[in-house]
Amino acid sequence: MAKLSIHTDEKKSKINRNIYGNFSEHLGRCIYNGIYVGENSDIPNVNGMRTDIVEALKAIKLPVLRWPGGCFADEYHWKDGIGPKETRKKMVNTHWGGVVEDNTFGTHEFLEFCRQVGCEPYINGNVGSGTVQEMSEWMEYMTFDGISPMADLRAKNGHAEPWKVKYFGVGNENWGCGGNMRPSYYADLYRRFQTYVRDYGDNHVFRIACGPGIADDYNWTEEVMRIAGNYMNGLSLHYYTVPGTWEKKTAATGFDTDMYYETVRKALHMEELITRHTEIMSHYDPEHKVGLIVDEWGTWYDVEPGTNPGFLYQQNTMRDAIVAAVTLNIFNAHSDRVVMANIAQLVNVLQSVILTEGEKMVLTPTYHVFDLYKHHHDATLLNSHLETEGVYAGVPNLTVSASEDENGVVHITLANISADTAYPIDCALTGKKYNTASARILTNSIGAYNDFDHPEDVKITDFDALTLENNNLHFNIPACAVMEITVS
Repeated sequence: MAKLSIHTDEKKSKINRNIYGNFSEHLGRCIYNGIYVGENSDIPNVNGMRTDIVEALKAIKLPVLRWPGGCFADEYHWKDGIGPKETRKKMVNTHWGGVVEDNTFGTHEFLEFCRQVGCEPYINGNVGSGTVQEMSEWMEYMTFDGISPMADLRAKNGHAEPWKVKYFGVGNENWGCGGNMRPSYYADLYRRFQTYVRDYGDNHVFRIACGPGIADDYNWTEEVMRIAGNYMNGLSLHYYTVPGTWEKKTAATGFDTDMYYETVRKALHMEELITRHTEIMSHYDPEHKVGLIVDEWGTWYDVEPGTNPGFLYQQNTMRDAIVAAVTLNIFNAHSDRVVMANIAQLVNVLQSVILTEGEKMVLTPTYHVFDLYKHHHDATLLNSHLETEGVYAGVPNLTVSASEDENGVVHITLANISADTAYPIDCALTGKKYNTASARILTNSIGAYNDFDHPEDVKITDFDALTLENNNLHFNIPACAVMEITVS
């Protein structure tokens, strides 16, 4: 019997809904033949955006979406992606697959997609190959409500009213593909560039600095916070769960139990990274004015056989669902500092929530985890205690988050990491009297996945085998399962 205590009278930090964000890069089939099919496509769309994808993202209440990269951001020149589509410049995407980028999806299209989904845009600016003027004019183009060259150009291109763009990243991976910079050099560049990312009217920009990418590069965080900490609202962190090595990755399917546990073990390293980077941040920012933005995270495997290696297309199994669940529980636990996270990526790339093939669309196990966790958005983290036992080299059998929403409803997300063992759970709730409980569950074998011929092999089902008596929940959680419990 595993014992779980939820102390509803011990409230902690607010779980920012943006922790449940996503990332869309001009990479493979994420944008083109992913979210965007064009206005003339036979696939149902509104202004070129796939209707089925928009509806799926609305269902999980996608809060924020990052674009246009990634490595692509620091070679992207935004003026190439505005104006009549037939006259937009073409370029070769040298980072991802060597394909022609025709820029038919640009600023207007991205912000239209965000409007349809109902999410906040998070735009990443070009420091690596761009200029201060280019970045400054992009913000003016998007958000200035008045008479100016960029506002006039925006109106000429069909959008007289300004957009709201709160989140802006000043460069991406500038330690690597964004310019191979040293931290002190980037920090000085950041101070310069961010000066000209202006607030226009009531559009107040949340400025995000590039943080460490080799995730345990604590010196980068130290230097950038020391030099530029007073000029930023957020600092990014990138970490990918890579079974095997970067040079020799493993397959997304067909893995054994040991590889399953090894993957989860690597995912759990996120806890140490957040703890140590936030310790450094707190030295320079004890009042927590700067948020940690984990704007690239997720699993990274070999591409599916027969696909372009530069497109990073991989299948998505229950293993990925477990990785998502344990990672989101870590973010929730650190929501006093982690204010945004963006899984990589939205469609057809890495740990996608959606896969497409022509007119077909499939929701991945990872998508369903975001569905189970959506009630944590902007809820208050509750103190909880869970008895666990080890199942593999530092990997616990269970992980949990609990929160209370604005209506006093408690939501518990519990993951059973064990590949083959179910556990009886005795959950005690303290603080006030609760009368009703319900649950939903995602469970299957560790290697189970959805494909275009079997789109619902892994899906959420109602879980009725739980009881609530005298503020005590009793139930068994199956092996390899993610559960959401609602108590009121």
